[in-house]
Amino acid sequence: MTGRAGSELEALIGEVALVRLAEAFGGTRLYIPEKMSAAHEIAKAIGLEAAQAMVRQLGAGQLKVPLAREQRARQYRAAGWSNARIARALMITESGVEKLFRRVAERDDRQGRLFG
Repeated sequence: MTGRAGSELEALIGEVALVRLAEAFGGTRLYIPEKMSAAHEIAKAIGLEAAQAMVRQLGAGQLKVPLAREQRARQYRAAGWSNARIARALMITESGVEKLFRRVAERDDRQGRLFG
């Protein structure tokens, strides 16, 4: 689940829960059970409410957890992290972090011109 599917997951559980999910399980496949308890590893990572929302919307089955680098980078920057620290957390280069934010800014600028 990447790109559009990752955005749909973000819309379902919120950016904070998506970031927590990616930090805990990004790049792996998770099995979503039919019923979610507070003791389940997914609920422990993202909170029971968000985990239950996933069960309701996605049903039981496998979920490919996105790396959610863009969302994670935004949250880390909002928390005051340096590009170097963000790069280490995302396992990319500092140049990669700069490119990521430049790409996001360009996309947001294009969307602003379209809808503004």
